[in-house]
Amino acid sequence: QVHLVESGGGLVQAGGSLRLSCAAPGGTFSSYDMGWFRQAPGKEREFVAVNSWRGGSTLYTDSVKGRFTIFRDNAKNTVYLQMNSLKPEDTAVYYCAAEPYRSDWYGRARIPNAYTYWGQGTQVTVSS
Repeated sequence: QVHLVESGGGLVQAGGSLRLSCAAPGGTFSSYDMGWFRQAPGKEREFVAVNSWRGGSTLYTDSVKGRFTIFRDNAKNTVYLQMNSLKPEDTAVYYCAAEPYRSDWYGRARIPNAYTYWGQGTQVTVSS
């Protein structure tokens, strides 16, 4: 069982930055693939980024490439999402997700149902 706790959300102006954190207090996800998803009001949950345990490979949705960076600190049991050049369309609740590493991670990374463990979400609001 992995318990995930997100933090770092808030209100920021367009062009600003935020860093989201996802911690697993009392646990470890060093052998887990860690993903970030987001859900805007009235929309489905969508993939944002993933950091795979194997080799630290990363994958991003096209709309955040060059602006967002996902990275992890296994010693702190924490994965981060650094968000720069934020846009109003980035406004959403951001969720952290974890799944034990599988060799077919690349083909599954964008699918919410591929992840077993989820955090409670943190709100990000970008004003224009």
